[in-house]
Amino acid sequence: MTWNEIVIEVERDYAEALSDAFMDAGAVSVSVEDADEGTAAEKPIFGEPGMVVEAAAWERSRLVALIPAEVAPKTVMAEVAAACGLEALPDYIVREVAEQDWVRLTQSQFEPIHIGQNIWVVPSWHDAPDPNGLILELDPGLAFGTGSHPTTRLCMEWLEAHAPAGKTVLDYGCGSGILALVASKLGAFEVTGVDIDPQAILAARENAARNHCQVAFHLPDEFAAQAEGRTFDVVVANILSSPLKLLAPMLASRVAPGGSLILSGILERQADEVAEAYAHWIGMKVWKAQDGWVALYGHLPDGS
Repeated sequence: MTWNEIVIEVERDYAEALSDAFMDAGAVSVSVEDADEGTAAEKPIFGEPGMVVEAAAWERSRLVALIPAEVAPKTVMAEVAAACGLEALPDYIVREVAEQDWVRLTQSQFEPIHIGQNIWVVPSWHDAPDPNGLILELDPGLAFGTGSHPTTRLCMEWLEAHAPAGKTVLDYGCGSGILALVASKLGAFEVTGVDIDPQAILAARENAARNHCQVAFHLPDEFAAQAEGRTFDVVVANILSSPLKLLAPMLASRVAPGGSLILSGILERQADEVAEAYAHWIGMKVWKAQDGWVALYGHLPDGS
């Protein structure tokens, strides 16, 4: 069976209404993407404790509606325009999507990833290229991090270079748990992961079980209640620059005297402003850059 995708770009205020109209017109799914993704105008959406998320979509959103091939795209668009009170059909393109063995296709697109000196992220259907390496079995599922993005790689490389053996580690914004799992496999004494997304917490716990790692994963409120006033030898946060700035007081307060703070999810041009947000508590500097992204590192002296 073949399918068609109808692709349109709309202003933020129309995204939700048009998505609903597509579903009412027979679409089997509608995805909303950033129309400016990959450009200088890209604006990530995020949410963190204490932050008010002002928009549920990007300023310009790309809607991709999947419809059966036997349904005429023009008919669907006419229904959508009528439902939303549009006088004319918006510009759109149609792309054919052929039926495939989606599981096999997905698996073919993911190969083992080599990171740093000795770390391998390996999908479950692959053999480990180096059985003597530090192996993380991690299947690409929910988009919470598989080690392919430069920011994740930078944090993993830092952890490998500064082995946290015998130390306590906090991974804030843990996603899939990949950084927490690396810390655990590098010999950390105790590892905690925190994320705002309940689905990420479920995925992280599954990944920990698959990799035989003892890691505690919590939602932010659970973490705040269970670890009030607690500090960690290593705190790592791979999020985005804006929430990193917002979270500066909390993250800095979680670093134990003599401990380390590692931040990523930061573009090179954002490094100074993020470092400035932490300057009151801990001095941050660029540890390494990769493909336009940086990891910042800071050390809290003993007795601070």
